[in-house]
Amino acid sequence: MTSALFSSDGADVIRRELIPPDPGDHVTADATPDDDYEIQRSVDFIKKKAAKKVALQFPDDLLVVSVTVARKLEEASGAKVYILGDTTYGSCCVDEVAAEHVGADALIHYGRACLSPCRRLPVTYVFGRKAVDVDLCAEAFRNLFPDGDAPVVVFSDVVYDHILGQLEMRLKATFPRAIFSKLSWQEEAPSTGEVYKFGRKFSPDPSLWPDGYSFFFVGGEGATLSNLLLTWPHCAFFSFNPATNESRREGVHVNRALMKRFYLIERARDAQVVGILVGTLGVSDYLSALSHLKSLIRRAGKKSYMLSMGKPNPAKLANFPEVDIFVLVACPENSLLDSSEFYRPIVTLDEMEVACNPAREWGGRCITDFRELLPGGPAHVAFPKINPEDAERTDVSLITGELRSLLFLSSAEKGSEEEPRTSLVQRNSTTAVAELGPAASFLSSRSWHGLDKALGQTPVVRAVEGRRGIAIAYEDEVNG
Repeated sequence: MTSALFSSDGADVIRRELIPPDPGDHVTADATPDDDYEIQRSVDFIKKKAAKKVALQFPDDLLVVSVTVARKLEEASGAKVYILGDTTYGSCCVDEVAAEHVGADALIHYGRACLSPCRRLPVTYVFGRKAVDVDLCAEAFRNLFPDGDAPVVVFSDVVYDHILGQLEMRLKATFPRAIFSKLSWQEEAPSTGEVYKFGRKFSPDPSLWPDGYSFFFVGGEGATLSNLLLTWPHCAFFSFNPATNESRREGVHVNRALMKRFYLIERARDAQVVGILVGTLGVSDYLSALSHLKSLIRRAGKKSYMLSMGKPNPAKLANFPEVDIFVLVACPENSLLDSSEFYRPIVTLDEMEVACNPAREWGGRCITDFRELLPGGPAHVAFPKINPEDAERTDVSLITGELRSLLFLSSAEKGSEEEPRTSLVQRNSTTAVAELGPAASFLSSRSWHGLDKALGQTPVVRAVEGRRGIAIAYEDEVNG
C-alpha cells in the first residue's frame, strides 16, 4: 500500500521526459474522440444549466488535449469556455476559486477526482474510460471469493467505474450478496441503511456492516485505495489492477501505517504551537472545519496559526520553525500527506482531535473526511465540560518519556480567550510594544530578524542599466 503525496501529479509532470512527436502525427480535433471526453454529455450539461461561461479543469497530464476539447465544447454549446491552467490545491479537487476568477457559471472537471461535494458552482465530471478486461476481472473475483455467499462490497477507481455494471451482470447470479457501489457527487441525505463514503454510495446489510464485509477494489495503488484500507482496517481487502491484470490481497502494510499515524497523534499531544494549513477552498463546510479546529486547539491550551499557501512543500513550511506540528484541512484523498521529508509532521483533523479532545479515543482507524467530525457528523465527539480542579492534568509522553502538563480550558475561559488581546507591556522608558505571541517571541530570540528596511536612510540614486544575458555568460564578461 502506498499513500499518494499531496498534488504529486504536478511534480511528476515536471520531471517527465519530453518526447518529440513523430512528424507524421498531428494533434487535430479528430485526434480527440468525443466518446473519451464525453463531449455530447458535457454540452447537454452546459445547456441544462444555461451557462454562458464554463471553466474546464484538467490535470497536468491532460492539458495537451485541453484546447481541442475546449474548442469542440465552445462550438457545440455556444458558451464561452475557459481552461484553468493551474489548480490552487490538489488536481483531484474542484477549483471553484479559479473558476470564479473568470465568472464561470459552471465547471467541468476532467480526470481523477476525489468527488468531494461543492456548493458554489454546478459541477460535472469526465473521468475518462480506461480499458479493463472484464472477463479477467470477473475471473479474479471468483478466485478470490470461492464462497458464493460471501458478503462483498465492490469499489473502483473513478476511471474504471464504467465497467462495474458489466461486472455486476457477470457476478450477480453466483454472488447474490455482492454489493456494487455507485458514484454520487451530489450531496444528499443518505437513505435508510445507505452508506455514503468518498463520493460513493451503497446499501450493506446493517447486521454485518462493516466488519462482516470484505472489499474488492478495481484499480491500482493510490490515494483512493489507501483511504479505503485505513478507513476499514479490520476488513479483508482484495484488488484487481486492470493495468497489469493482477489480483492480490491488500493490507500487508496497514498496521505499520496505523502505528505511524498513532505516533503522529503523540507528536500532536506534545506540541504547543500548531499551524493550521488550509488545503482546500472548494470542499463544502471547510470554513466550519477551520473554526472547529481553532476552537479545539484553543481549548486544549495550545496556540495556533492559520496558513494558506496553496500546495504545501518542505521549503514553504520550513519558514515556520516556531510551529511544532501542522494540521492539514483538505479533501479525503489529500489529507494523508506523507510528511517524512518535512521539517515538522503534518496530521489530519481527526488525529488533532484525538490529541486535543479528552473525550475522544483513538479507534485504530483513520477518518479523512473532516465533515464527519463536525457537529452533526457521524464521528463528532463534543468537547467535555472541564471542572476547574481537572483543568490541569499530567501524563507521560510516549515520544520523549517525560512528564507533560495538559491544560484544558473551561467554556468560560474559552470565551475570554477568544477576545482580542490589546494589552501593552513596557519594554523600556520610551517604547511600548504589543504583548508577544509564540511566533513573535520566537522571532525576537533569533539572531537574524529579516532584512532591515532602513527607511529614510538609503540615499535616492538614479536607476542604471544592469547586466544582460544569463549567469553562465553575461554580455559584458570576457571569457578567456
